[in-house]
Amino acid sequence: MALFDLPLDQLRGYRSASAEPEDFDAFWAKTLQEARQYDLGPRFEPVETHLETVEVYDVTFAGFDGHPVKGWLTLPARANAPLPTVVEFIGYGGGRGLPHTHLLWASAGFAHFVMDTRGQGSAWGGGDTPDPVGSGPAFPGFMTRGWRTPKATTTGGCSPTASVPWRRPGPIP
Repeated sequence: MALFDLPLDQLRGYRSASAEPEDFDAFWAKTLQEARQYDLGPRFEPVETHLETVEVYDVTFAGFDGHPVKGWLTLPARANAPLPTVVEFIGYGGGRGLPHTHLLWASAGFAHFVMDTRGQGSAWGGGDTPDPVGSGPAFPGFMTRGWRTPKATTTGGCSPTASVPWRRPGPIP
């Protein structure tokens, strides 16, 4: 799959043709305010992978409604300075899988955080982030979960961190 679907000059000038809903700003202001009531509580557990060129951490943090979200943080081995970071969100049907399947970015000198999509991992790349709330009828792997309400679709059923700004409360490994 391509990393970008348009040439760089077109991406820089791209503007969506979709109209912004009237309640867009109010919806996100309320959603972010609700998210701030939860402590992210990030945990970074070292993983013994027997890979010599990277270090891997099993990461858990609080996502939507305080529910745990899992991911892998992969770093170049023996990195001793801050690194640019690539954050990867897995598509529907997939999960974070296994650490050895995510070596590209760390091998190129970047920190790489790949995270589960809540309630996914049924089709490829197993996931470790269940959806404890559920959301009405859906077909596994398709973006239909919670489609009846904007909150369930945007912050509950689909995107585990849309309502949780990634902030670093302290040093990460």
